[in-house]
Amino acid sequence: MLERDQADRGGTPQTESDQARTARLKDIIRTHGWPTIALVGEDGANAAWAIAQHSDLDPAFQQEALSLLRAAVAIGQASPGNLAYLEDRVAVGKGEPQVYGTQVRCGPDGPSPTTPITDEPGVERRSAEAGLPTLAGYLAEMTTICEQDG
Repeated sequence: MLERDQADRGGTPQTESDQARTARLKDIIRTHGWPTIALVGEDGANAAWAIAQHSDLDPAFQQEALSLLRAAVAIGQASPGNLAYLEDRVAVGKGEPQVYGTQVRCGPDGPSPTTPITDEPGVERRSAEAGLPTLAGYLAEMTTICEQDG
């Protein structure tokens, strides 16, 4: 599912939609709980996160996935970086400030956070704790992506 999800992001339409992947992840969670590293390995845990991350058409499910991912991170069974991205994605979906600045849009002056960042002076510390690059480093990486898409 992750390969198809990423192919969709890269502009190669898939026969399976984001909604179908969301429905499948919901089934997996109902049967087995959140796909932790112990349950499905690191690749499987990353795939579950990516599908939840791209479940924008089901914000209630994204919120549920966020709660489950938080619990998994708390016991060392999921990536803190993935949690940071989903925290921001859910906040932006609600029109709220983000914590890490991972959700950006490409504009004429390059990438910028989609919504403001809460406590921007503390963003570098939070990012480091989650294993993310600095905000400046992330925006530089996104500049390359924005230029490719533009």
